[in-house]
Amino acid sequence: MVQNKIIRVDKDHPDPDIINQATGILKTGGLVIFPAACLYGVAANALSANAVEKVFQLKQRPRNNPILVLIKNTDQLDRLVTTIPDKARILMKQFWPGGLTLVFDAADSISIKLTAGSKKLGIRLPGHPVARALVKSVDFPVTGTSANLSGRPGCTRTDMLCPEIMEKVDLVLDAGPVKGGAGSTVVDVTCTPPRILRQGATPATDIYACLKD
Repeated sequence: MVQNKIIRVDKDHPDPDIINQATGILKTGGLVIFPAACLYGVAANALSANAVEKVFQLKQRPRNNPILVLIKNTDQLDRLVTTIPDKARILMKQFWPGGLTLVFDAADSISIKLTAGSKKLGIRLPGHPVARALVKSVDFPVTGTSANLSGRPGCTRTDMLCPEIMEKVDLVLDAGPVKGGAGSTVVDVTCTPPRILRQGATPATDIYACLKD
């Protein structure tokens, strides 16, 4: 039964019919595992409190640990955040799409579950073609957290996904191995100067060089 949830998808040119299948699941509150540049992630409708709750339960994630979201374009930021600082715009122009998550002050409409009560929201424009196709196919941001139990290593292949995860998701988009690593670099742009919260795919030296002016 678990194998029936797994669909192979071309990593560079995902079949629109397969993406549409995943889209239908997301629109009805379901969970889809998808490939990102470094690790496989769990996608859910980030604006649905029920769908976000499913992600927390799936990962056995502590409630004080917020979940980042993926967007299809920067126009979506307007309804997700209170302000877009100038330094954030510089970083977005330089590094998006790609391995950089920016942490903004969340709009009042954003679920407290998603921000874990922090009133801050991590946002990324994904670079992997399958992830890009997935976020472009819906009108809402999707969760971008890694597809693993909280505290366990992330997965670079679908055969690494643990049974507890596989049992509860609705679909797995298998694009083969991804490169691994620490995931995206996370930068808080709500403070001055912006602060790196987690070092990942985008080197800190590149970020600081971009911001030095």
